[in-house]
Amino acid sequence: MIHFSSLAKLALEDKVDASLIADQWSELTGYIKITKDNVIKILNPNPEFGQNVMTSLPMIVAEELDVDWKNVVVEMGPHDSVKLGPQFTGGSNSIRMYWKPLREAGAAARQMLMEAAAKSWNVPLEEITTKAGSIFHEKSKKSGKYGDFAHLAVGAPIPKGVKLKNVKDFNVVRTSQKNVEGSKIVSGKPLFGLDYKHEGMLIAMIHHPPGFGMKLKSFDATQSLKMPGIKDVFQIKLYDDAYAQAGFDTRTFNDLLVVVGRNTWEVMNARKKLVVEWMPAGDIKDMMAGRGEAREVIVPGELETTERQYQKMLEYADKPAQQLRKDGDPEAAFKNAAKIIERTYTGPFLAHNCMEPMNFFAHVTDEKALLVGPLQAPGWTEPTLSKILKLPADKIEIQMTRMGGGFGRRAYGHYLVEAALISKKAKAPVKLIYSREDDTTYGIYRPMYTATYRAALDANKNLTAFHVKGGGIPEHAIHANRFPAGAVDNYLAEGWQIASNITIGAFRAPRSNFNAAAEQSFLDELAEAMGKDPIDFRLELLKKAKENPVGKNNEYDADRYAGVLKLVKEKSGWGSPANKKFNRGVAAYFCHNSYAAHVVDMVLKDGEPYVERVCSAIDCGIVINPDASTNMVQGAVVDGIGNALYGGLTHKDGVVEQNNFHKYRIIRMHEAPKKVEVHFVKNDLDPTGLGEPPFPPVFGAVANALYKATGERYYRQPYAVELLNKPAV
Repeated sequence: MIHFSSLAKLALEDKVDASLIADQWSELTGYIKITKDNVIKILNPNPEFGQNVMTSLPMIVAEELDVDWKNVVVEMGPHDSVKLGPQFTGGSNSIRMYWKPLREAGAAARQMLMEAAAKSWNVPLEEITTKAGSIFHEKSKKSGKYGDFAHLAVGAPIPKGVKLKNVKDFNVVRTSQKNVEGSKIVSGKPLFGLDYKHEGMLIAMIHHPPGFGMKLKSFDATQSLKMPGIKDVFQIKLYDDAYAQAGFDTRTFNDLLVVVGRNTWEVMNARKKLVVEWMPAGDIKDMMAGRGEAREVIVPGELETTERQYQKMLEYADKPAQQLRKDGDPEAAFKNAAKIIERTYTGPFLAHNCMEPMNFFAHVTDEKALLVGPLQAPGWTEPTLSKILKLPADKIEIQMTRMGGGFGRRAYGHYLVEAALISKKAKAPVKLIYSREDDTTYGIYRPMYTATYRAALDANKNLTAFHVKGGGIPEHAIHANRFPAGAVDNYLAEGWQIASNITIGAFRAPRSNFNAAAEQSFLDELAEAMGKDPIDFRLELLKKAKENPVGKNNEYDADRYAGVLKLVKEKSGWGSPANKKFNRGVAAYFCHNSYAAHVVDMVLKDGEPYVERVCSAIDCGIVINPDASTNMVQGAVVDGIGNALYGGLTHKDGVVEQNNFHKYRIIRMHEAPKKVEVHFVKNDLDPTGLGEPPFPPVFGAVANALYKATGERYYRQPYAVELLNKPAV
């Protein structure tokens, strides 16, 4: 027999599942459970897709709970917005959103334990102290571990307004802790949606139209149904015609052809035997209920081709656009300019390319529904499920697995809804699996963008006006109130968009990832025309924005923005003769409440660009877990370099031309920088975003370094394709 204390020790060492001692936990709050052996279980509220919130969020609880991190076990919490809050991973908002609630949860539980000890010892509460999971009463020399009092605190009222620690007293937050699931990941433990198994589970795959703007006309499944292991082939509809889509609902293809069978291989082979006829979908009417009142949207039925898309954007760029912001009199400034600099930038559709393709398990009956899989926004998907399945929310259970990548793609829960409808139709537990080709051709891309920047200079090369006019398919990328807005007396921002049936969605730092690329490239070119160092030029503008800001809606803090530029200038040795062998590009950007700057050092290898090293400076407030935060920045840098140089998705007559990695170019291992050095601005400000802010300025820094390397400016992403004049494969 294994004793309880041994089980608790093994749980801490990650050698047994903590659920084996489930009946021994004393639950203090929705986040915290404690055993009599002083093992502390902290539930992670937010879905995890590699940004390490499963470690950093519990660290915040542990800090205020005042426990030794080595005594903590972490578990993914269930979907329970009442106990655990919004549970949304996206917008670089996990830490920022949970910073105060998790601190309060930890502090409240600590207070409950202290009250239990004070009552047990019959001593005044104000004389009780804690340290590293133990409770002390100095006068009586009494002490005990949290586990000695946890059962006494169960059911006690959760105190409100408990005083929180001074940030200078932190001893868990701001220390580097290993990923709590690291050993499970490297040893191949079942953590992901694709790992999930359920008794009697069938496998389903969808056969969708080959191109956007097409729909199912007819099908013959005779041969497919004869194949081994195939249970059924049927057609279902994702949304009824009258269904009003909420903010994160989306549908690329509404009429779905489904194959259900025993295993993935059998289903994939049976799907190939389907005889299917497709037809033009024509214009489609969609009802949209998100972001305001319900409205009707017409989705065009055109079978789109990339070069025609670019041509359309050029045509729209010459038309009047929506004014997003105007300061001063930019028209007069341009009219009186001694010199006008104008440049146009474009970027293609980008696929998210999560390492784990979309998948979800569903077991739906007339009474209830169980859904298990990788999802960024369970709370936003549950109402959709409730409406479509006609089940109350309390009859729907969503369990969240670890995600093999997210980047915004898994905020859109259509694949979960598809799985639920397939299970209901098949009357069986079903796991829906997308192949890589399904995933890449199913939509929810980064939009296609363009932006034209203009700057007016006077006879002394002073900047007198700045104008940006941006558009895209099907949205523009312009953030009108961000830098350099507020730093130029005469400023104009405009936007326009072209409707499309190609479905788009959030892609790591939505809109910012293109806006930063174009803006930061243009600022460098503008600095050169003015005869100024690119960092010094940006700092001059930021000084103006701080001391004499233009307008009242500037989103950024000029001091913090300048801070990352000064830090990266110092740490990179900007201007140092020792770095002359590198072609150096710089860029900085503000988004998701944080500031990031990069200096990229590029060389040419056999005529091809290679980023050998990068120096990064980040201001995201308090850094919870320094090593993990460094890793996140490094990942964003590599991701940004790859997308800037190689990323691109094209269409021909509605059909995606890159359906897998042999055609869709991503950065290779040997193309990653040898060194990515990360520096954080040290301050005591509440933490802000980190998953997305380092990503956008990478594009601009790469473009600026490429100019230094080649002597030419590149305006159309992906840059390597334009440079080498060959396909992105």
